[in-house]
Amino acid sequence: MKTSLGTTGLDYAFLFTLRKVKSLNVEDLKPFFENLPVDPYIQGKYRSRRLSRFYVSGNELVKLPHGYFAQSKEYNPLLGNVNREYAELDDELIKLDTFKRMVLAFSDSCKLHPEAEIGVHQIRITCYPHNYGNPAPEGIHRDGTDFVGIFAVDRHNIEGGETHLYKAKKQKPVFSQILNPGELLLVNDNEFFHFTTPIKPASEGIGTRDVFVLTCPSLLT
Repeated sequence: MKTSLGTTGLDYAFLFTLRKVKSLNVEDLKPFFENLPVDPYIQGKYRSRRLSRFYVSGNELVKLPHGYFAQSKEYNPLLGNVNREYAELDDELIKLDTFKRMVLAFSDSCKLHPEAEIGVHQIRITCYPHNYGNPAPEGIHRDGTDFVGIFAVDRHNIEGGETHLYKAKKQKPVFSQILNPGELLLVNDNEFFHFTTPIKPASEGIGTRDVFVLTCPSLLT
């Protein structure tokens, strides 16, 4: 496997992999999705979100200062060139050993440089019988980072939410799968486009899909 080090020591030959992180108890993380602020940049109020950035020092996480999430129009035609600001992750969540081990699993699996900056997005998508939730309103896309990790925490009363990976936007997906709680999908963003299909309730009432999306670099300024 060839390695391109650059400024962050990232392994650009990494493609994608799906793994079950058996050491993580998602039950520890679920309560922290109940108080997420609504994402003010998306119409419909179906997405809720928090965001913080970290780097790994030894076996610990170091939280970095608050910043703005920024992508170009090239990567996000819906919200490109908009400096988006989100509330930080809950301090009690960050203190959890389960949370730390989730971020370390992403860093270790992608063989990140010890001081590489990692963005951690905490996202809930909510759907109703007559109002589906769209995890990827920008469509098939890249994030404009190097590595993306999607860690599934919960699926409650939903159908859909299947994650796809593509080598090119107009080709058939090379990966199509629902991510179940405790699974971590790792993707080289330089090699693949990604997309997650809309969700709808499986029965009466509302449905929710809870994930953490991790990126390196963080795309925060």
